[in-house]
Amino acid sequence: MASQETVVSIDKPIVVDATDHIAGRLSSNVAKLLLKGNRVSVVNCEKIMISGTRTNIINEYRGFLEVNSVIHPRHGPVHPRRPDTIMKKMIRGMLPYGKKPSGILAHKRLRTYIGSPKELSSFEKIQFKEAKIRKSSANYTTVGDIAKIIGWTE
Repeated sequence: MASQETVVSIDKPIVVDATDHIAGRLSSNVAKLLLKGNRVSVVNCEKIMISGTRTNIINEYRGFLEVNSVIHPRHGPVHPRRPDTIMKKMIRGMLPYGKKPSGILAHKRLRTYIGSPKELSSFEKIQFKEAKIRKSSANYTTVGDIAKIIGWTE
């Protein structure tokens, strides 16, 4: 009987409202939930904050975008430009993806969204207190702003 109760809790996705969360702290908390066997959906990915000065963040990400294959640039790593895929790849970096089967299965249970889709509006949205920004939002840059600068078109 106890095993059926865990199946029911795993069946229901955990919806995380990512508004005003710091990207790295949010990613580590979501990765822990995924490794425990939960299905996790992250909504409002464009409103996630990255700490640091805006120019440094943009210059770092532009430098990251220049990394490609020596043989042929199209064969190199594909760099995401949408806020939801940026976050999906950031969370994947905190999972044992490519090292253990549990990391690959955990990554398959992750969904990231721009905005909040209608099918998830009935679920209760959670937020992580330890991942929320502590200073004013002027000290942070949103993932949506960075995505627009590096080539994301809505």
